[in-house]
Amino acid sequence: MSQQAVPNAPRGGAVWALVITSVAGFMAALDNLVVTTALPSIREDLGGGLHDLEWTVSAYTLTFAVLLMFGAALGDRFGRRRLFLAGLTVFTGASAAAALAPGIDSLIAARAVQGVGAAIMMPLTLTLLTAAVPAAKRGMAYGIWGAVNGLAVASGPLIGGSLTEHISWQWIFWLNVPLGVALLPLARLRLAESYGTGAPLDIPGTLLASGGLFGIVYGLVRGPADGWTDGVVLIALFAGAALLAGFVLYGTRAKNPMLPMRLFRSRAFAGINAASLLMFLGMFGSIFLLSQYMQGVLGYSPTEAGLRMLPWTGMPMLVAPIAGILSDRIGGRPVVATGLFFQAAGLGYLASVITVDASYAVQLPGLIMSGIGMALFFAPASNLVMSSVRRSEQGIASGANNALREVGGALGIAIMGSIFSAQGGYETGQTFVDGLRPALVTGAAVVALAGVAALVIPRGRVVEEDSATAGAAPVRETIAA
Repeated sequence: MSQQAVPNAPRGGAVWALVITSVAGFMAALDNLVVTTALPSIREDLGGGLHDLEWTVSAYTLTFAVLLMFGAALGDRFGRRRLFLAGLTVFTGASAAAALAPGIDSLIAARAVQGVGAAIMMPLTLTLLTAAVPAAKRGMAYGIWGAVNGLAVASGPLIGGSLTEHISWQWIFWLNVPLGVALLPLARLRLAESYGTGAPLDIPGTLLASGGLFGIVYGLVRGPADGWTDGVVLIALFAGAALLAGFVLYGTRAKNPMLPMRLFRSRAFAGINAASLLMFLGMFGSIFLLSQYMQGVLGYSPTEAGLRMLPWTGMPMLVAPIAGILSDRIGGRPVVATGLFFQAAGLGYLASVITVDASYAVQLPGLIMSGIGMALFFAPASNLVMSSVRRSEQGIASGANNALREVGGALGIAIMGSIFSAQGGYETGQTFVDGLRPALVTGAAVVALAGVAALVIPRGRVVEEDSATAGAAPVRETIAA
């Protein structure tokens, strides 16, 4: 079987591929933060302490992050459409299980299985889309895909709050079921199968990466609650770091590693992945805390808080397609860097104006700047990732980039949550603001650092290669940037 060829032309063409992959990506991305505004209702119905509620968020993020690269490798090996369908099936079934969960423990378990399905499904959305869309039109396609996924990530609190307030918290999970059921036959009929390199599965690399990421993320999630000197937390962090170091060393020596370390010799690949990790760190932590600020301090209902964040959350639908077109014309580097600096400026502004009674008008400029910045980032970033490697390695690149984004999100909630706890708390509105301000300043600084990382990306962009040039260095096409 041809290892990287597309055996049949896409039966529904680029439009169907864009619709299917965008909706699937929306479902997976939405479940990152959709639970946050429903936590009080979940606790009221199912019980559990703060630790249990934290895990309803982190169980999904954790399994999603540690299995993303393995999901991409499975797709490259056994067929991207085939594994996309398998991941979608698991995700849809786990969503129904979460909605039917009789207790907090079963909800956490269902959320973990959801993450497994998303980890298989999500990285394959970009490779399937890339295979279906002509190279000249990929910028716009990535723009639309990025807009939908960006909206899902940022609008999770709004959708979760609205469903919880007006129906019930179970509907934040039931929402995925009809979408998944509709997508399954469409994906089977309208997407063409494609493969990666056909190399054997890298079981040692998968175990090292998964174990290392699990240890790091688990330690960061538990640190604020158990204390950073707690024995289990320290063991998790040190063991995770050791396993990740082993993964890097293994990736430089193995014959067919899951993530070849040579990819990071490319400034384009290394720069965009560093920028992605830092961007999600600052963005996730900020949204997690700001959604609580609007409800707990300013007194808005979940729906009201989500609506007031629309200048931030709705901006990707307006700006990201334009960003994709711009990236085709002037290159992704300047668009991504500009977006990151806009996002950093928006967070810094919000940190400067947040008070216990801040008016919405005062907050609005920061929300708009953050929204524009996020929108400018998503589409060009996807384009830069996929164009920084050979076509046969796009599945690996997509999985690595998505994994780093998820790790960044977990780091953001853990790190900014720790800063919040150290400087403030939930006792009063003022103590919440006292903790929120330094957390937002940290988020702004991290996203600004992501902008600096984006500037490391070369001005040229990598041109796709066929299998005949698989051993050669990437060919670059110089474009204005």
